[in-house]
Amino acid sequence: MTRLERLLLLLVLALVAADIAGILALGVRIDGPAYGGIALLVAALLAGAVFYRTVRPAPPLAAMLAGCAFLCAFSAAGAMLNYLLLPVTGPRIDVMLAAFDRALGFSWPMAAAWAADHRLASAILLLAYGTMLPQVALLLLVLARRPENQRALGFCLAIALGALFCIAIWTLRPSFGAFSVYGLDPAVAARFHPALGPDYARDLATLLAQGPSFISPGAVKGLIGFPSYHAVMALIVTCFAWNLRGLRWPVLALNLLVLLSAPVEGGHHLVDVLAAFPVAWAALALARRVAAQPRTQDLADEIQPANAALPAA
Repeated sequence: MTRLERLLLLLVLALVAADIAGILALGVRIDGPAYGGIALLVAALLAGAVFYRTVRPAPPLAAMLAGCAFLCAFSAAGAMLNYLLLPVTGPRIDVMLAAFDRALGFSWPMAAAWAADHRLASAILLLAYGTMLPQVALLLLVLARRPENQRALGFCLAIALGALFCIAIWTLRPSFGAFSVYGLDPAVAARFHPALGPDYARDLATLLAQGPSFISPGAVKGLIGFPSYHAVMALIVTCFAWNLRGLRWPVLALNLLVLLSAPVEGGHHLVDVLAAFPVAWAALALARRVAAQPRTQDLADEIQPANAALPAA
């Protein structure tokens, strides 16, 4: 295994250890068969990566399988950790964030009413909002096929660091988005069908109040409002695609739509999206620092222009 692959493996093992400690401390039940299935999938992907790294060398395929294994394992372990941290979260800050939005001249109810009155634009934003995970998967495949295939693993590292930063910030000051603060006029609500709606926000608020009792990978919800992890991923994907011929401008255009869609379709405060800029920059900067170690200079060369391409917060 390469140094980056070992680093990603250690990161997942650390998360799993933290999850086990949280489960034992809180007495939370988990969906053992479902998580066992994920573990078997990850093991199979890792075995394939080792096979194509050593027995039948195919570095692009090895990097792709290693990256897929990491993202599967990290997603499951990270989401569980987010749930296990619910009992130790700080005070909720949605009202404060809504006040910041109003100070910036942004009104979420007005944005929702605009979306309800512009069905085509709303449909485009809804479609863009749903592309984030497919974008991550597609970019991983593209990066793994390049001669400097370790960039795919650097991309995975940046995505993971962005998630960990968001989890840490959210745990200190949790929030669920603008749709957890505002009610909508019934006429607007009847025409407005976002990806995430008020029922979702109410479920999150109940979960925060009661804490988790059973965690299943098929039922976990995205908890984080501030900063918007959706926006963080959009920025990191855009930066890693910046030097890929044929992808730079389409990815940039698509992720501008993702950023615009986050308040409307994801129910976020505007400041949730703005906060994603420094978080994405920090994730890229730390990934670049790790990549600057010996034998990974090619990854550092990739993340350097990506950092430069990231807009200032």
